[in-house]
Amino acid sequence: MASPEPSVNFNLLHRTCKLVVVLCFLHISVTVFFYVRSLDIRFAFVQNQQSRDANDTATGKATATGTIGSTGAAQPPPEAQAGGQAKDEPAAAAAGKSLKKCPETSPLLVGPLRVEFNVPVSLDDVRKANPQVGPGGRYKPKDCQALQKVAVVIPFRKRDEHLKFWLYYLHPILQRQQLDYAVYVINQDGEETFNRAKLLNVGYAEAMKDYDFDCLVFSDVDLIPMDDRNVYKCFSQPRHLSVSMDKFGFRLPYKQYFGGVSSMMKDQYLSINGFPNNYWGWGGEDDDIYNRLASKGMSISRPSGEVGKCRMIRHERDKQNDPNPQRFDRIAHTRETMSKDGIKSLSYKLVAKETLALYTKITVDIGKP
Repeated sequence: MASPEPSVNFNLLHRTCKLVVVLCFLHISVTVFFYVRSLDIRFAFVQNQQSRDANDTATGKATATGTIGSTGAAQPPPEAQAGGQAKDEPAAAAAGKSLKKCPETSPLLVGPLRVEFNVPVSLDDVRKANPQVGPGGRYKPKDCQALQKVAVVIPFRKRDEHLKFWLYYLHPILQRQQLDYAVYVINQDGEETFNRAKLLNVGYAEAMKDYDFDCLVFSDVDLIPMDDRNVYKCFSQPRHLSVSMDKFGFRLPYKQYFGGVSSMMKDQYLSINGFPNNYWGWGGEDDDIYNRLASKGMSISRPSGEVGKCRMIRHERDKQNDPNPQRFDRIAHTRETMSKDGIKSLSYKLVAKETLALYTKITVDIGKP
């Protein structure tokens, strides 16, 4: 009988050859894959370098007056970080003039926003997400000259968690709106009855010591806009920005309502002698401010109800902020008292001024009723 060994040997050789061919094919495939990938990486690197070179050339003048931080981003000079461009700095002023003015409508706006308060935020997260914001909550656009210099003033006491949400949402919004802005948190010291309007007057007085702001935005700490087209700037008439709050079913509660978030040009604010100082406790000061504006022939401007939507952070009423029982009587006499009670008669004691990473905190003793 013939031996089967040649057939067995042939089958073994055939399988071995097939295995070698498969291995060679895999080797060639892997080699080609990594070769093509290396070409893509080199191509992307060259493009990135070209883009960076072009960007450096285009923004050379803008970064010339700044310093380079650890992230490689141009930072404002120390004077600008602390409170805005120094008024006696010709070099910085010249650099500002060399930039084109920002457009009336920022091209960076995205429109409606999702605003949620169910996940806590930390100040570290906010800092990391906003590297261009300087000490004191100071920011100005790098590629154009802002149309307005805005001081955002927040009356405050014991609302740290609310403030974190405000900073988390508003810093990116204000930057996209291409504003030259700073954030001032005016903290009422002690345990006396809260006085929102007087704290706003303090915010004006202290902000003007730092920079020649021409626009003031007055904002409660618990209100967040739901659309970045609701620009936190000033207009030809005083502006009511928190038009449709979820608290009121996204409707304006009444035509004269001027609470929550509002803005005024510096001359508008001064023409009404600022805000009243004698509204201790909750309520009344907004209507007094409306009466002051009306008495000077000004009207309230507003964004549309859709653009002016905002959310309020739900909370219990603060202690020492009960409804003011005198508010209705005081509102009825606004025209008689406004010339005597306001920014011209403001008195307070500065307890502390802290230039923090995301805002300037000003703690004041404003007295008691």
